[in-house]
Amino acid sequence: MSEKNNLETALTNFKEMQAALNDLTGLAEMAEEEGDETVVAEVMQQLEELKQQARRGELEALLSGEVDANDAYLEVHAGSGGTEAQDWAEMLLRMYSRWAEAHKYKVEYVEETEGDVAGLKSATVKISGHNAYGWLKSETGVFDSAGRRHTSFASVGVYPVIDDKIEIAINEADCRVDTYRASGAGGQHINKTDSAVRITHIPTGIVVQCQSQRSQFQNRESAWNMLKARLYEIELKKREDEAQGIRDAQGDNGWGYQIRSYVLQPYKMVKDLRTEAETSDTKAVLDGDIDLFLSAALAGKVGAA
Repeated sequence: MSEKNNLETALTNFKEMQAALNDLTGLAEMAEEEGDETVVAEVMQQLEELKQQARRGELEALLSGEVDANDAYLEVHAGSGGTEAQDWAEMLLRMYSRWAEAHKYKVEYVEETEGDVAGLKSATVKISGHNAYGWLKSETGVFDSAGRRHTSFASVGVYPVIDDKIEIAINEADCRVDTYRASGAGGQHINKTDSAVRITHIPTGIVVQCQSQRSQFQNRESAWNMLKARLYEIELKKREDEAQGIRDAQGDNGWGYQIRSYVLQPYKMVKDLRTEAETSDTKAVLDGDIDLFLSAALAGKVGAA
């Protein structure tokens, strides 16, 4: 049913774009005959917007990976740079949240650890919606922000939410489960008991944690699901001959490992170091307008394939 609904949505979008193209073409022809340059200019602008919509649809149709259609977990961790890096991590999390909301995806906070003075040390959110993982999977890596004096770093990890039909076997003897009192957003009720749960998968060193629910049982269930997602992501990377996957891509959260640079002062520029996509509209990017970079990464993967 899910696949059927997705195909119906794609067909509906295509038919709507086709109808819009026909309407705009007819309107343009009439405006040219009447010499109405204002209408012609408006039509050309709408045609450009339709072209961008069609381009996104074309790329989205290529999201055919095994879990591209799934929801996604997105983690942000402050790296080198102290308090400024923690501020930068918070800005990145806001950027992704704004992007998700603009595309009508649902954002749920799973874990949040506040910075010592300001910002965030780390946070995990679940982004729910069709193709959420497919669009965001290329965002795994290190991002740097350059100001007047300092450069701050933060790392981002993206993992697919695993469907119930996919079985992931985990030996509980390989895991250490810790409980603790939650901190950060969520209200006072989460701080009264040891309801937060942290699971460490000893063979891989993967650590997941959840504090978003009132009960320890709910947080434990969410943490196990996150661990399954992380382990499944590793298997996906192995299948793609990228055995080191995330760790090789991220390396240290500092110089030499970043995939995108955000220069905010003295001049403004955001540039992806993998695809060469860039823009000087840093405000729009930090407000969630990152489709330029997501599309360039996806187009690059398709071209490489």
